[in-house]
Amino acid sequence: MSATLSFTAPTEHGPQDVTLAYARVGEGEPLLLLHGIGHHRQAWDPVVDILATEREVVAVDLPGFGQSPALPHGLPHDLPTTTAILGAFCTALGLDRPHVAGNSLGGLLALGLGRENLVRSVTALSPAGFWTQAERRYAFGVLTGMRRTARSLPLPLVERLSRTAVGRTALTSTIYARPARRSPEAVVAETLALAHAQGFSETLRAGRSVLFTDDVPGVPVTVAWGDRDRLLLPRQGIRAKHAIPRARLVRLRGCGHVPMNDDPALVARVLLDGSRAQSARALRTSFSTVGL
Repeated sequence: MSATLSFTAPTEHGPQDVTLAYARVGEGEPLLLLHGIGHHRQAWDPVVDILATEREVVAVDLPGFGQSPALPHGLPHDLPTTTAILGAFCTALGLDRPHVAGNSLGGLLALGLGRENLVRSVTALSPAGFWTQAERRYAFGVLTGMRRTARSLPLPLVERLSRTAVGRTALTSTIYARPARRSPEAVVAETLALAHAQGFSETLRAGRSVLFTDDVPGVPVTVAWGDRDRLLLPRQGIRAKHAIPRARLVRLRGCGHVPMNDDPALVARVLLDGSRAQSARALRTSFSTVGL
């Protein structure tokens, strides 16, 4: 079910009225899904049906992305503000400390929610914030180039390119290891989402000073990285493991930066396993480095 929710969020700049778009499906313990910068909640479509067999899945458009409007004037699109807004969103929607999974920017936000103890478990797929400054500049340069391209291409050309495997590769190979698997409709939609994202520039600007160096105590954490990630390089997963020593580090073989489409079954299994690791026994036995 797709819907929008308007609510008041407490922020460092005082209470603010915010509206977020989301989709909700399935039954079970709640699982909140957070996409990356320039993307939209439909990035999770390849895995939602699998997840919904065990979880109540809530995929949200972050502020200024997808169908969610940008934040009110003067409110920064930074990590503290967006974390507070997502916490208030969960409260307004009646989600009691959901599990959370995020990709890229969404992975960073998921870890932020875990650090604030607002969630039951965290699964972060290629999360932002574990880069060197050179790696950050590279990633931001690539993202800026992708945004510029998406805004410059006429819609008929995007539609024509999306109909062929070669065209889908040209449009999306930076973030997918297997871009030809993406449907033409999805490629068109995400190209438009990137071109029209109101929060893109503000979010990218706020990310210049971001480094995630804190532990996330008391919450099961899984960090998973595609071994064919060309945007945030897989070695950044090792830094995440050093920052969060008890985290389970998983290698996603054959997957790129946005792995949900490259191997839906693998990613869904990692997300479900991560959301099961919440008992004290699981914390003692399941947090080990896998593959990387």
